[in-house]
Amino acid sequence: MKRFISQAALGACGVALVVPLAMTPAQAEASSDQIGMAESYDVLVVGKTTGFRHSSIDEATTAIMALGNVNGFSVDVWDPPTSPGNQGQPDRTLPSTPFTTASDLAKYETIVFVSTVDGTNSLDPATPTLLNETELAAFQGYIRSGGGFAGVHAATDSMHTVPWYSQLTGGGARFISHPEQQTASQLVEDRAHPSTEHLPETWTRFDEWYNFNQSPRDAVRVLINLDETTYNARRGAMGSDHPIAWCHNFESSRSWYTGGGHTEASYTDPAFLQHLLGGIAWSAGAVSGGGDCVTWHEVESLIGDLVAEGAVSAKAAAQVTKQLDKAKDLAEAGRHDDSANKLNAAAAQVKAHVDRGSQAQVLLTEKVRDLQIWQEELN
Repeated sequence: MKRFISQAALGACGVALVVPLAMTPAQAEASSDQIGMAESYDVLVVGKTTGFRHSSIDEATTAIMALGNVNGFSVDVWDPPTSPGNQGQPDRTLPSTPFTTASDLAKYETIVFVSTVDGTNSLDPATPTLLNETELAAFQGYIRSGGGFAGVHAATDSMHTVPWYSQLTGGGARFISHPEQQTASQLVEDRAHPSTEHLPETWTRFDEWYNFNQSPRDAVRVLINLDETTYNARRGAMGSDHPIAWCHNFESSRSWYTGGGHTEASYTDPAFLQHLLGGIAWSAGAVSGGGDCVTWHEVESLIGDLVAEGAVSAKAAAQVTKQLDKAKDLAEAGRHDDSANKLNAAAAQVKAHVDRGSQAQVLLTEKVRDLQIWQEELN
């Protein structure tokens, strides 16, 4: 299902990974025949809502379709009418649910949930979730088979009563509240990812800023953190640790989320569009970069699993973990070069203490190297 294409390869094909910064979605669509494209891939945009309906869903869909025209992916839309007051996008939506089986969903490299509010934030188990049991099973099978996921804005205000979904969107973080729309500064923590490499260290913009029930930081790679000193977060403020965009590898999937995108204006903002495009393309496996969102938590969990399976000895695990812990401490202190050096030492421990040529050695080496690439690219 997945193709891991480097950005260098895309450039060699003459492909515009991003919409030129002065170009709106409409202009991008009009000029798409002038820009080379990579091998086409398929994206499913889900705008279905059974709760509050964001007025920007149509604009988001239009923008993603325009980005696809320029950047080599096609878009299907699932946004059916769900009530007399919620007509969805009848001229765009598929005639029936695409969430039938995992094999049917496998035609899509990634699935994008755009503000898919379903009214389950009360945590009442009697409230129907966005996807019914059959649809959820198909979606889970798709994710576990390597399908990608990208969530936009209120994708975290959906299926609150399905813990698996909140783990997919990001470490169990769920939307709980927001203040009035206002301008805020965001601190771009990771500029090595395709969705953030174009951004300044501080990105200031107007939007609706979400508060979450918890920070997902321990389970994900935080890309952008909100600076609460630059706006009024009101009730639900999270303090200095307020992630607003992140990515991680979940089960067999690449998962990416951005909390921005409430406003219609977001979808004519070149910087936000490039952010969105980078997230979609990365989740689809069409681009790579920044160590591909491998996290400390992911590697620590992998080591634990390999020890439990008997594939790695406890002694070997201790040697590798010792270097990983040092690398993590250095990274958190902002000493990314030193962290990369410690990760090189961790890779050497894997080579020395894990059975040569074994699947465990290959997999663990790959993940440690991804962490090393991440730290090197953060400089």
